[in-house]
This record gives sequence, structure tokens and C-alpha cells, in this order.
Amino acid sequence: MTLSEELVWRGFVNQSTFKDIKSLDGKKWTFYHGYDASADSQAVGNLAAMMADKVFMRHGCTAIILAGGATSLIGDPGGKDSERILQSEATIANNVSKAELQFRIVFSDQKFEIVNNLSWTKNLKVLDFLRDVGKHFSMTPLVQRDYIAKRLGEGGSGISYTEFSYTILQGMDYLHLYDKYKCNLQLGGSDQWGNCLSGVDLVRKARGAEVQALTLPLVIDKSTGKKFGKSEAGAIWLDANKTSVYQFYQFWLNTTDESVEDYLKVFTELDRPVIEKLMKEFNADKASRSAQKTLAYETTKIVHGKERADSVMRITESLFGAGRFSDLNAKDIDLLKAELVSVDVKPDEQLAKVLVRAQLASSNSEALRFIASNAVTVNDEKVDASNEYPFHKGSNLLKRGKNQFAIVDI
Repeated sequence: MTLSEELVWRGFVNQSTFKDIKSLDGKKWTFYHGYDASADSQAVGNLAAMMADKVFMRHGCTAIILAGGATSLIGDPGGKDSERILQSEATIANNVSKAELQFRIVFSDQKFEIVNNLSWTKNLKVLDFLRDVGKHFSMTPLVQRDYIAKRLGEGGSGISYTEFSYTILQGMDYLHLYDKYKCNLQLGGSDQWGNCLSGVDLVRKARGAEVQALTLPLVIDKSTGKKFGKSEAGAIWLDANKTSVYQFYQFWLNTTDESVEDYLKVFTELDRPVIEKLMKEFNADKASRSAQKTLAYETTKIVHGKERADSVMRITESLFGAGRFSDLNAKDIDLLKAELVSVDVKPDEQLAKVLVRAQLASSNSEALRFIASNAVTVNDEKVDASNEYPFHKGSNLLKRGKNQFAIVDI
């Protein structure tokens, strides 16, 4: 597939300055894509944008990944009904450093440049900014932009000069990157269209050059209608300290049948024949959840590496019947302990008491009923009243019903 064909097929095309998206083909673009640092981790919505960047990289384009150390100090007013709370310089600097680490992981198989817009704005003088940049912007189109007009209109919360200036700062980023790298394409989310145009217009007015912009659709969870964003409740983060590798894997594994094909295109690098074959098999047997399993594994591998993806896949299989607990290694068990209740048990402690301590039963009598009804499993083996002490030395998987688990250490 050509670059434009792959972008369209994967669903990465929204608005564009190109008259025909096929104009992307046959040229090695130098593009930049900016990421804000309003949180100490990027989220899965940002991962979608990174995967779009990787499409361009695979097609031989030069990538500049911008960490918004300066613009994050201001806060993008787009999509917000009220003024953002400004964060400290130290907080933003920490967020930028963590973002850069995540970029290096996701883009590890590609060549790219990381820049921070604070490096060319921190010593900028106000008069220079107003004369060299501000003079190229007309107030009329700026105040007519949807997010600004909404804030200024009747019932709006108003907008400060600080947030109003955000789009000018972002436009200046494009001008700087054009001057230094001959950058000629900006990528951004669909909510960044106005800011992208600020850069296109500024480069044209200040340098007499034609540059382009392309925005990507925001990825929407079809089951909730909400976007994948940092500010959304239940955000899924790329940092394993905020969303564990296991939780990350489970998130994708629980993707609805309606969304899984779209997510395979966006969040994996599997090519069209592979995805089409997979979806054909999945549609013939949806109970297998083969598409969700592939999505979970491939996406986890990109963000957390193959070793962790393999580990969490083995863990999931051992918990839900497709694998055995005895097949897990020490690292797998350590990862699992971080997710489940873990209890230390004396060699002579009764199973019913262990169930209560492991929070799998509310009382000894309830625990005995679970045992009598064959609802308890230890290390993949059903336990009944005749087998009161089924544990072995070391770590054991205690299971009640289909999806209640704990780790028991002897």
C-alpha cells in the first residue's frame, strides 16, 4: 500500500490541507507531531497518534516528535469550557522526561528526533515574540475559532490572554521546525485543526513557503461514546506504574466485538492481509475471542515489550483455563501477585480459613459450602472436602468460581 492508502485504511485521516490525500505519496516528508505534557504519562489516545507517526516512519518519512514543555505550561484551551489550572515548571519538566522515555519505547524500531519546544521559547523576549510572530496573526479568524468563540460567547467562561496565545505558540513551533529541519508537515488530533492552521499560515506569511497539515480522528470507545483521553475517567496509561501491564492487557482483551477490527488497524502494526484473515476467522467463531487476544498481545508488546507481553498472556491463560499455573515462571508469579490478594499460609492451616483470609469467602461456613459444591480450585485441580490441604510449598493459585483468585504462599 502507498502511504495515503495505509493511512486511509487504518483510519488515520480526518482533516487535511491537501486537496487530494494522494498528494502524500511519492514524497519523503519531514513531519512533526506534538504531544502535551499535562500528565506524567501518555495515555492510549496518545498511543493512537504514535501509531499514525509510525506509519509515516515506515514509509521513509523523517519524524520529529515534539514534547510540549513550553505549551504545556500554558495549557491548550481546545475542548475545554473553562480555564486550565496551570502546573509548575518542575511538574511539566518531570512529565516531559517521562513522555520522552515512552516515545523511545514505542518508536524503538524507528529513527526519529525528539525536541522540546521549551528549548526555543524559554529565552524568548516579549517584544521579539510580538514583532516577529504576533504581527502575522489577525485577530478576526482567531476569535472566530469554535473553542474561543464558545468561551467568549454568551454564557461562556471567558478566556485569558495566556490561553488565547496558545495557538500562536504552537504556530511558532512549526515555523521554528521549518527553519531548522525544513519540516513541511504537521500531524495532530482532530481537536488540533485550528492550531495546525496557525502554523501553516505563519510559515506561509513569514517565509513564503507552503507547508501542510493533517489531523487524525480521535479514537472513540464505541461502547461508551467517549474518547481515549488523559482527562477521561478510567484513563488507560502507558506507564506501568499507573496502569499495570496486566491491567493494560486486560483492557484490550475486553474490547467489544464491534470495535476490535478498528483497534487492530489503529493500535497494531499488523498488515492488511493478516488482519483480514484474522477477522474472517474471528467472525466464524467469535466465542474464541481470537481478535481480542491478538489485539491485547500486539499492543502490549509495543508498549511494554515482548517479554512482558508473553508473561501477561501466560498469566491470563492460567487464570482463565487456557493454560496451567505450573507453567508460570517466577517473574510471571511476581507480576500476578501485584494484581491479586496474596496471603502467607502455615502448613497446617485449613483450606476454609485460607479462603476467608484470601477474601474469597466471607466466613468459614461459606467457605465450607464453596468447597462442598466443588467451586474451589487449587493449582488447576478441583478441591473437595476429602482434600483439605491441597497446597504445595511455594506459590499456589487459589480460585473460587470462574474469576475469583488469590495467591497462597506456603
